Amino acid sequence: MRIAAFPKGYLEAMVLRRTKSVYEWIDEARALGVDGLELHSGFLWSTEPGEIARLDDAIRAAGFEMPMMCASPDFTHPDADERAREHDRQAELMRITAELGGPGATCRVLSGQAHPGVAVDDGVAWAVEAITSLLPLAAELGILLAIENHYKASTWQYPEFAQRPEVFRRIVDAIDDRVHFGVQFDPSNAITAGVDSADFLASVVDRVVTMQASDRFLEAGTTLDDLRLADGTIGYSPALAHGVIGQGLNDYDRIFTTLTGAGYDGWISIEDGVNGFDELAASAEFLIEARDRWFGGSHDVRVASLEAARAAAAG
Repeated sequence: MRIAAFPKGYLEAMVLRRTKSVYEWIDEARALGVDGLELHSGFLWSTEPGEIARLDDAIRAAGFEMPMMCASPDFTHPDADERAREHDRQAELMRITAELGGPGATCRVLSGQAHPGVAVDDGVAWAVEAITSLLPLAAELGILLAIENHYKASTWQYPEFAQRPEVFRRIVDAIDDRVHFGVQFDPSNAITAGVDSADFLASVVDRVVTMQASDRFLEAGTTLDDLRLADGTIGYSPALAHGVIGQGLNDYDRIFTTLTGAGYDGWISIEDGVNGFDELAASAEFLIEARDRWFGGSHDVRVASLEAARAAAAG
């Protein structure tokens, strides 16, 4: 298992306000002792070839890999022209993922926003159509698309269309490709969807190709039942706070047992730092210790279900 880091706490500064550059983050991340850095499309203030090459050099000079790109396409937009533009933007990010991460790197994909008036059947069909149409490019580039069980991108107006597990599974199950498409599992997003994260993992573990690790904490005097909405989801309530991985609501013993039992020995990316760099470092230490305990200290990148799919496709 290899560990990457994603600076959740810096998203506003790096993506929205652009007061902190990706190069500053790369320098800070050296102190974490991790293997790679997950990037966000918003970290790319320029996508000119020369700038991407400069970023690639900086990542490698710092001793990191770039295994995962966090992209947020909106394939459920009611305007067909906008969906086409989202498709093209995703394709561009896939090419950048291949350049920075090389063969086997993963580019995140989402269904899109829960736009008012978009029927579930239409949104599912549009998302499946868009993702399926991008799979030949993924094959050409030698990368994977991974759909995350998601809540809401920082630049979005509405929450994730496929936040509810039953909608998420409809999209995943409609895409047969297991060589260039899979699931990026985020345990805390399962909680915001109103379900137990370990239970949700068990339902998709055969499709998991990457993981984002985070944790959530309930403010004193609050229960999850207090936060549930009419549809059973929870969302980003201020009473559900980020914190150090392994110290919150997620049952990481069950999560790691499920992952290793399914032959998962791939990338796990830390999504933390909302409360400062010290907590990000503590989360990194938790995963380093977990690698020794649950993964036998392995630094491999092996996913049994993915290897089996590749073998089957090769005949």
